[in-house]
Amino acid sequence: MDATMSKPVILTGLRANSEFHIGNYLGAILPMIAMQKKHAGDYQINMFVPDLHSFTTPIDHGKLYQNTLDNLKMFVAAGLDLNNSDTFIYRQSYIPAHSELAWILDCFTYFGEANRMIEFKDKSQKFGHDTVSVGQFNYPVLMAADILLYCAKYIPVGEDQRQHIELTRDLAERMNNKFGELFTLPAEWKKQLEFTNRESIRVRSLRNPDKKMSKSVEDPAGTIMLSDKPDEAAKKVMSATTDSVGAIHLDWAKQPGISNLLQITALLQGQTLQDVAKKWEGKTSYGDLKAEVADQVKNFLIDFQSNLAKVDDATLLKKLEQDEEAMRKIADTTLLKVQKAVGLRPA
Repeated sequence: MDATMSKPVILTGLRANSEFHIGNYLGAILPMIAMQKKHAGDYQINMFVPDLHSFTTPIDHGKLYQNTLDNLKMFVAAGLDLNNSDTFIYRQSYIPAHSELAWILDCFTYFGEANRMIEFKDKSQKFGHDTVSVGQFNYPVLMAADILLYCAKYIPVGEDQRQHIELTRDLAERMNNKFGELFTLPAEWKKQLEFTNRESIRVRSLRNPDKKMSKSVEDPAGTIMLSDKPDEAAKKVMSATTDSVGAIHLDWAKQPGISNLLQITALLQGQTLQDVAKKWEGKTSYGDLKAEVADQVKNFLIDFQSNLAKVDDATLLKKLEQDEEAMRKIADTTLLKVQKAVGLRPA
């Protein structure tokens, strides 16, 4: 591929560390697969692994490299087409331009605007202001580099990343105003939402349905990992926390556990939540609903784990290496333009 993009770019990140659970699958993996099917042909789709972002908070560094490959395999098992000519998968750390552009952008980022990022404030409260890393503080700038290197127009992210998209646009405008047209700005937030055109999916814990499903070490009984044995996952569903209302209604405030089960079965069946809720509305047997969801989860895991076992490691690595070479050329072209502008290379 030439070091230029002939189609508008959609850029999305695939988590590098920690194992996936069914909430990740339904809320993140499936939408990405659907995005590829819908837009490949009209758009270039960059699906990259932000492995440099992964240790802004504590992780097991000894497992990071293998987790990266394992998680990519899960996308393939879910239906990601590695043969699609408009889709590129690559690891952030294998393209040095990400790190260098992030440093240059750091030097044009104001402390005040970086300090206003809500996610940093949240992590500071969680881990302690004196121990949260500088990487966590300035990772939105690295995210800006991830986007600007490839002239990405659309970045499908949730509301929690809105500030980071806006910061990316601000930095690109600042640099363009000072040095000329260096960067293509990503679409503004309203247009980002119009393009993705989907509701954010938040699968809840089976045991604590007021909270989202999280890693099994934090909530083992409430979380269905994609590596769980199908029968054990079904038992977790049958033990899911519900309520004492006595009738099934889609009501996230009063019946979050029941609503969560309705959401899971709707997503697994590929139906709308409203249609599934209508089917179960007013029925009094929570056990019947649990049994149906448990059976669906069990069958899903049997099929998914079978597909995962068929993913060929050599094919995946070959695709990674080919795409990383192509993306390196694009990223280096953008970086060289910036290096010339700021005086690091002869103009």
